Amino acid sequence: MRVAVLGAGAWGCTLAALLHEIGHPVALWEFDPAIAARLASERWHAYLGLRLADAIDVTSDLDAAVGGRQLVVLATPSRFARSTLQAARPWLASGAIVVGAAKGLEEATRATIDRVIAEAAPGVSFALLSGPTFAKEIAAGLPAAVVVASPSDEVARIVQRACASPRLRAYTTEDVLGVALGGTLKNVIAIAVGAADGLGLGSNARAALITRGLSEMSRLATRLGAHPLTMSGLAGLGDLVLTCTGDLSRNRQVGLAVARGESLTDAIRRLGQVAEGVDTARSASALGAAAGVPMPITDAVTAVLPPEKPVKEAMAEILSRDVRAERD
Repeated sequence: MRVAVLGAGAWGCTLAALLHEIGHPVALWEFDPAIAARLASERWHAYLGLRLADAIDVTSDLDAAVGGRQLVVLATPSRFARSTLQAARPWLASGAIVVGAAKGLEEATRATIDRVIAEAAPGVSFALLSGPTFAKEIAAGLPAAVVVASPSDEVARIVQRACASPRLRAYTTEDVLGVALGGTLKNVIAIAVGAADGLGLGSNARAALITRGLSEMSRLATRLGAHPLTMSGLAGLGDLVLTCTGDLSRNRQVGLAVARGESLTDAIRRLGQVAEGVDTARSASALGAAAGVPMPITDAVTAVLPPEKPVKEAMAEILSRDVRAERD
């Protein structure tokens, strides 16, 4: 398939390289013309340690990137997903499939990526790609598994076949909402787990936060209409465990930094990449409140980003909540 990848960050470059390796002709779009020109010339992504193949067409021209492409992968940070897709829409080919690869909520609307796609490009066929995937590991050739979610089984299978390889196993599901929420909410829980580890609270506290975080994610997802089992799959538990425990996790690193007393601004500047959980926390907390679902861990993260409450105080409040039945 002729593929366009929109967004030349770590995840976008990794997907472009992977899809090229599978055998698809790939165009990689970068918003900033200067960055696009440098990437096209040097073919090198320093963080990933990845050299882009010469055959990958790197451009800042949306028309050149998107025109005639059968698969358009939206790999920008979630805050730019709507504007990028709206700008690309005039050049979307008839029958093109948009694949949402971002994991976050749109701050102004609290919309998941599937809703953003549906509103920015009405009538387009789409799927979401999610699961426990560190870009750096996939770029290094290590194996992983993902889930492809679409309201159309045919579209899900097309995308599944397009991205599956001997080192990337792809599964399908119709639960678009569950996959979108799983990939979004786990980033917030990972900040909390990183903060607990930064405070030296130990492995027991880490396991408790991950488990109760999964419960929190599941309560909200099912209240909003997701399938109850989705949070036990790759886009839920799988991605949650990876993001909470892996040191390549930007959201975990934010939690560690804030617990050490580093400012949020300095932590993000040092990372040099977007940590989606920072933008998502407040929207996720508001989403839970609107749905009448208790979100104590998410609320605690929201309270310390930006630092309105000391991390130790927020963590103590989580641990001192009233006792209750586990399923409540």
